[in-house]
Amino acid sequence: MLKRRLGHSNLEVSAMGLGCWAIGGPWTYDGEPAGWGRVDDAESIRAIHYALEAGINFFDTAANYGCGHSEQILSQAVAGRRDRVILATKFGYVADEENRIVTRSTDIVNRIHQECEASLRRLKSDYIDLYQFHVHDYDPGKAAEVCDALEALVGEGKIRWYGWSTDNPEAAQVFAQGQHCTAIQHWMNMGYDVPQMLAVCEEHDQASINRSPLGSGMMTGKFNRDSTFPEDDMRHSWNLREAWPTERLQRIQAVREALAGDARTQAQIALAWIWTRSDRTIPIPGFKTVAQVKENIQAMEFGPLSSEQMKKIDEIFGRSPVIT
Repeated sequence: MLKRRLGHSNLEVSAMGLGCWAIGGPWTYDGEPAGWGRVDDAESIRAIHYALEAGINFFDTAANYGCGHSEQILSQAVAGRRDRVILATKFGYVADEENRIVTRSTDIVNRIHQECEASLRRLKSDYIDLYQFHVHDYDPGKAAEVCDALEALVGEGKIRWYGWSTDNPEAAQVFAQGQHCTAIQHWMNMGYDVPQMLAVCEEHDQASINRSPLGSGMMTGKFNRDSTFPEDDMRHSWNLREAWPTERLQRIQAVREALAGDARTQAQIALAWIWTRSDRTIPIPGFKTVAQVKENIQAMEFGPLSSEQMKKIDEIFGRSPVIT
C-alpha cells in the first residue's frame, strides 16, 4: 500500500483515501439536490471493510453529507478499528439531521465547538484526526479567528489537526500558517490542474487532499452525451450535450486512445495522474459500491505515469507541461 505523510503532521495515510460524500445519501442545499442519490448502507459498509482490508486507512466525510448520515455509516464500518484509521470530517454549515437540509451558518466561529461535539457523537469517537473548514468561500480576512477556535479544540484534545476545504489559494495561505493546520482540500483532477494551490501546499508543508479526483465520475469514461441522473443526484442538472461537457468528454476519450497500450482503466489513469503530479497529493474518490473501491485501490498497483504520458495528457487538455 502506497503511503504518504499528511502534511507536516505525524500521521501516515494511504496515498488514496475514501471520499464519503456519496454514502450520505440524498440531502439538499439551497433547495437543490446536494447528494448522489439513493444508497445501500449495507453495501457502503462492505465497501469500507474491503478498503480497510486492502490497507486504506484515510476516510474523508463531513457533517453535510446526508446531514450526518455519512459520519454515522462510517462510524459503524470502522467500529473496533478506530486506532487503525485516520478520520477526517468537516464543519461550517447548519445540518438539519431530521429533514436532511443544509443551510448557511451566520455564526461560524461560535458554532465550531458545538459542531465538533455533534460530529464526535455521530462518529462515536473521542477525537477527530483532521477537522476541516468546509465553507470554501469564507473571507480569508476572517480566517484567523477560525484557526484560533480550531487551535483551542486541539488544546482540548477534541481534534489532532485541521485544514480548509477551499479552492482559493489566498485562503489556503492564511490557514496554512496555523500551527496545527496540515492539509488543504481542493478540487483537482486530470482535466483541471491547480499549480497555484499545489505551490501553497509545498511552501507550507501541507497535504494536498484532492476533491473530485474523478470529476464526479466524468473522468472514468463511463458517461456519454446521452447520460442522465436521478432527480436526487446533484448531477441531475448536467446536460452532457452542451458544448463544455461534450468537449470534456472528447478530451477524456482522447486520453484513453493516447494511452491505449496501458493496462489501466480510465479511472486508474486519472488517479495515477494525480499521484504523479505531486508527492503531496491524496485523492479521495467517492464510492457507492465495493467494485468502485476495488478498481480505485488497484490503481496504486500500476505505479506512476511516465513523463511522456503526463506530457501527452497536458497536450490533450491544452495546458503547458509542468516542469519538475
